Amino acid sequence: MKNYNQPLSKASFKFVQLLLKSIFVHVMLMSFLLISCSSETTESEFTSDTNADFKAKAGNLSEPGSPELFLSGFQGASGSTIGPGGDLFVAEGAIGQISRVDLKSGEVSIFASGLPPSIIGIDGVTDLVFYGDTAYAIVTLVGPQFGTDDKVGIYRIDGYSDFTLIADIGQFSLENPPSTDYFVELGVQYSIEAYQGGFLVADGHHNRILFVSEEGDISVFWEFDNIVPTGLDVWGATVYMAQAGPVPHEPEFGKIVSLDPVTGEESMVASGARLLVDVEFGRGRSLFALSQGVWNEEGEGSPALPETGSLVKVMDDGTFSIVAENLDRPTSMEIVKNKAYIISLTGEIWTVDNISSQPFGI
Repeated sequence: MKNYNQPLSKASFKFVQLLLKSIFVHVMLMSFLLISCSSETTESEFTSDTNADFKAKAGNLSEPGSPELFLSGFQGASGSTIGPGGDLFVAEGAIGQISRVDLKSGEVSIFASGLPPSIIGIDGVTDLVFYGDTAYAIVTLVGPQFGTDDKVGIYRIDGYSDFTLIADIGQFSLENPPSTDYFVELGVQYSIEAYQGGFLVADGHHNRILFVSEEGDISVFWEFDNIVPTGLDVWGATVYMAQAGPVPHEPEFGKIVSLDPVTGEESMVASGARLLVDVEFGRGRSLFALSQGVWNEEGEGSPALPETGSLVKVMDDGTFSIVAENLDRPTSMEIVKNKAYIISLTGEIWTVDNISSQPFGI
């Protein structure tokens, strides 16, 4: 009689191990095949349903949010920019001041004070941009024509109350008048953008864009008919420009155009929004524009009617789609990640979240 309690030899033990592994693999394979064959939902059906559910959820997530008031109390707010540290900077023309906004905390502090303020209720310091770590601001609608000794041009911000005029655009405009009709001799500069080692300045009254070197040399970059250039953005060497169109600022004249200085080609990107005042790139190459709305008919240069403005996105077919509407006289915007910060003439900053969804680009 065999003794089954005897320990197995090493050879026998290895044989048993291999046998058990073989049985285990066989059982798992059969189980998988049985489950696959008996399932009522095929793999393709599962994938389709899952993708549909995912797309539905993604669609809900990609819808832009409603405009929300972020901050208020700015005086004569107009242009804006994002600084090298990620803060938002806002030009307050009514008091000759630039404010810094911490976008994380909402804390507001004075970045620069003492710049020429507005004389006639609009402009003064109207826009700014950073070149490296240094801020440069554009000042307009001041000077002898308005009873002051202030200079129209680009000011380098050297400190809290320390500024240097690096480009006298007013004097350049007097010596080099535009070819279109005008009544403000020094021009009405609307926006400034860093470009190719210098700056671009859009003059909405003289219907042209100026190039200003860092040393202050001024030249005409691009001239237009009476189309009223306003906001600017840059992608490589190509310049994207918003145009408000002549009064009464009908939608067909509200356009985004691209300017290629290498070829000299001007191309329409999109049209169909009233009184466009800014253009900005979002995620990828998604392009957005800011419409101030329906002109109030009170005179050339006067703003739109309250709560008729909108944030619009450029579509592939050259039209605009509305992202947010009923904005109150917006003047400029900045896009951070997927959120738009919109500055208004009323001294408020509004935000619109989740402004862009896939596919990105124009």
